[in-house]
Amino acid sequence: MEGPSRLPSPPRAPSKGTPVTTTPDSAPRPRTSAPAARHRTRFFDHRIPSLYAGRYRIDNRQILRGVDGADRTIDATPQPFDVIQPRFAIDPSGINARFPVPDAVGKYSQTLPHLNLDAPGLPWSRRLGPGHGGEVPWMALLLFREDELPEDRDAVGTVAAGTVREFLDGGLGPGKVPRLSPESIRPEEYDEYCATVLVPAALFDALAPLPVEMGYLAHVREGGPPDATLAGDDPEPDEKELNAVVVANRFPAATGGRHVLHLVSLEGFDTYLTAPAPAEGVRLASLTCWSFTSEPDSGTGFGDVCQHLATTDGSTPRPGAELRLRVPADAPDRPTAPQQEALDRMAGGAVALPQRLETGERTVAFHRGPLTARPAPELPGPAATRLESSGEALIYLEKYGVFDTAYAAAFTAGRVLALSDDRFRSALMAFRSAARSAVRRLASHPQLAGREAVSARQLTAPLAYESFDRMLLDGDGARFTRAVDRAGPELRAGRRRTVATGVRRTPADPRTLLAVPGVAEALTRVAEDEFTIVTDWLDRLRRLEMLGLEHLVPDDRALPPESIRFAYADPCWIRAAVDGALSIGVGHALDADLNALATRGGPVPACAVLLHSQLVPNWPQTIITAYANGTAVEPLRSAIYGTEIQLLLYPRLIDRFELAEPPRGICFGIGDVGTIELREISGDRIGYPKGEFPRPAGFGRFLRPGKHDVLNVDGSGDALVPALSQAHGVPRISSAQFALQLINAPQVQTFSRP
Repeated sequence: MEGPSRLPSPPRAPSKGTPVTTTPDSAPRPRTSAPAARHRTRFFDHRIPSLYAGRYRIDNRQILRGVDGADRTIDATPQPFDVIQPRFAIDPSGINARFPVPDAVGKYSQTLPHLNLDAPGLPWSRRLGPGHGGEVPWMALLLFREDELPEDRDAVGTVAAGTVREFLDGGLGPGKVPRLSPESIRPEEYDEYCATVLVPAALFDALAPLPVEMGYLAHVREGGPPDATLAGDDPEPDEKELNAVVVANRFPAATGGRHVLHLVSLEGFDTYLTAPAPAEGVRLASLTCWSFTSEPDSGTGFGDVCQHLATTDGSTPRPGAELRLRVPADAPDRPTAPQQEALDRMAGGAVALPQRLETGERTVAFHRGPLTARPAPELPGPAATRLESSGEALIYLEKYGVFDTAYAAAFTAGRVLALSDDRFRSALMAFRSAARSAVRRLASHPQLAGREAVSARQLTAPLAYESFDRMLLDGDGARFTRAVDRAGPELRAGRRRTVATGVRRTPADPRTLLAVPGVAEALTRVAEDEFTIVTDWLDRLRRLEMLGLEHLVPDDRALPPESIRFAYADPCWIRAAVDGALSIGVGHALDADLNALATRGGPVPACAVLLHSQLVPNWPQTIITAYANGTAVEPLRSAIYGTEIQLLLYPRLIDRFELAEPPRGICFGIGDVGTIELREISGDRIGYPKGEFPRPAGFGRFLRPGKHDVLNVDGSGDALVPALSQAHGVPRISSAQFALQLINAPQVQTFSRP
């Protein structure tokens, strides 16, 4: 076993592959995050056995020298023995994994199928033929499409089956059978089950790998636990974690269709791997087979879509201005002051709309929703802490004679939403009614407000009940006992209870009582269920849940198809919407004061990401991650509008945003943009990404001629192994290093701002 190559673990799933990075506020630059931990996933070139499978004999000879000096030779009885390994079929339980999985349906046109074998040395357990080194496996994984195999036109895995004897005698159908030495076959092997497949000569010549390529299409993989720390620089492989991997050399058809994979034995066919196959074709032993369906590939994959979001032409990053939520506007060379004012407001995310005032006059107004392209300016501190009407929220630009209707629209939106929701409206009215009664009681009985803690029951229960309860509790019932003892004589004597004179109670101001410690908290519990309904509804409003997309993006040009936009969330706009919702049914100042109790809700979003792309419906499992100073930030809300627009709201300003392809197991192939990720093959950073290959993008140059989508691994013409070796600056890469380069990891698109 030689040539270990390590695949380091990523800092999180999924691992990075073919990343393209755009920096919104400056010139974008490619960036690949280095994995933070070493992963015990290593690749080895091969596993050559100490003794190949086959039939052997031990001969023992002893030479004895007599006293007369003559030698006597004694030959012991020969001891035959067999090294037994699978040859014409393998046990299905010995297959660790297949990709694509049997009967899978998906887009696989950029993937090289493979299978994992539990026995790590099986592909090298016997020689391919005379003259071939032990690093050349005797088996290969061949991919066939519909209408290619004469005995399996539908590519469903139909085989001609029989015994090994029938196969070698040509009794299973036409086609050249392998030339195997009869002495190499055990007698009981002739009666074993064997599945075969007929491959026409022209098809075999087009698909069969060269012997030199077969060594690159098989390797040994060690897959330890994730993020396992390796002891030493090159520890011995863990035998329990070793698998042999055999990779196909052909891509599924981009047009889609049914495909069948056969793991075939090429033992005895080695001469036809470098020379034309016989005219009758070849009949191969199929060690195992399975089929899958590849869907048509439109040529646009996850990487293509992400690359379009981040670049203008596949390589030129989009400027930061194109990634902000605003309508593009062409500025004149020398804008006037009014023009510059309009451009500045539109740069912040506003749109200009015609407006008719209540007086009937017509003018122009700037309008926007809660999401802005620039941080919204802080508003001057108002005399009141809340808005009471939409007119109060209008901003008049006196210099230009126009209005900014953003906050007035927010107030109106919140009010309309509240009026249309009967449950919220009823709960708000019920809470205010109960709270008003409680405040009036406090105003009439100031001694309650003076207590350290006022309970909800004290504010709602009848006063007679409260007095009776206090009388029962005072002095452990002594006061109640005295009252009962005195009641009879006093009634018989005709005496009646009189109100004490000289005690005057001055009602307190209900509005000032709200500032008394503990009162506000007690008021929220006088109608607790209704108050919870109100606050939960307002929290949903703060998360913009009830607002339509037209409120968030007033102009469709700000979010065109196949675009991503970043925006700030304006907390003043959200507060204006909350004030609008709480404005319904306000009859006097106390109601407005009670509204303040409901405004202490959950967090308000700080920023948003809007994605208008086919990524939303076609890749619903896309992993979306946002970061702030290197720490992942969970979204307050994620919502989908229609089928192709997704909104994400975050409670903090983010500085990095990632779209990651859904994770998958290790497989081999190329990325959507026609490249692979070069990975380091030496030093302390084996397996770390080092850039895309080839440049310019386009993997078609590494395919064999003939339009069969067969990879030219190491044949004549433009072959992949020499090109990769040149890219790494080495004479020749090994099969483990080759496997490391072809790992088709999930792709990640990163957007960042300094």
